[in-house]
Amino acid sequence: QVHLVESGGGLVQPGGSLRLSCVVSGTTFSDWAMGWYRQAPGKQRELVATITTDSRTNYKDFVKGRFTISRDNAKNTVYLQMNSLKPEDTAVYDCNEWPYTQYPWGQGTQVTVSS
Repeated sequence: QVHLVESGGGLVQPGGSLRLSCVVSGTTFSDWAMGWYRQAPGKQRELVATITTDSRTNYKDFVKGRFTISRDNAKNTVYLQMNSLKPEDTAVYDCNEWPYTQYPWGQGTQVTVSS
């Protein structure tokens, strides 16, 4: 069974940075495109960024220029570097296969941007 374990979240001031990690086990990680998603309180989960098997990336407009997605196939890990964080980035962040989110969701990692 596939397991997703996210980490790296926390409390950060506006303008700060965080680096999220998601370790994937139970599948051949390099065969799958991946995405980072987030869910803010009272809102639906939304896609943030994607990375293909050959590391082509795509970002939603609300994070473009601030976030960077990357992957390390040797470590079965996908990363999300988040810079210039804003209060509206506050959410639980998850990773999953993209575009079908076919894996069971992990526990996510909480990101809170507040002064």
